Amino acid sequence: MKLLSTLLLSPLVASAISFDYPISSDATTLDANFPVPGSQPLNYCKDPKDYILEVHNVDLTPNPPVPGEKLTIKANGTFSEEIEEGATVFLQVRYGLITLIKQEADMCEQLPKIDIECPIKKGYMEISKEVNIPRQVPPGKYTVLADVNTKDKRAITCMEATIVFPR
Repeated sequence: MKLLSTLLLSPLVASAISFDYPISSDATTLDANFPVPGSQPLNYCKDPKDYILEVHNVDLTPNPPVPGEKLTIKANGTFSEEIEEGATVFLQVRYGLITLIKQEADMCEQLPKIDIECPIKKGYMEISKEVNIPRQVPPGKYTVLADVNTKDKRAITCMEATIVFPR
């Protein structure tokens, strides 16, 4: 579930694949009026005009993800400033009404898992990642929230996705 939730959000958030960190944040909830560009179920938490990361496009193939199949994530965007050590990602995963994960992690410690390192340079970035979705993902509705902030708590991005895996 942690891997699935991470991959549904963005390559930046994919840095949060594993969590051994204490619970600590309460992120904003979804605003469906702000969809993320591309072919995927992502929405920004609020108007992204003040985010440090301007996402140009995020595509998932297949969309929606299918248990037991490979998921390809392609994304690109522009950072308006360099992202330094100390940036955090808060991740919350709900299965229906049940919260499965609610944790904050050091983003820079997780980035090497997707072949990126801190600092993240100002400017354009493109990423492509392929992962296997486990066949045994339980059917149901999953809601994933990722809130990513600099060390001084300025918003890099915040996104939420809802995925339904049928029976």
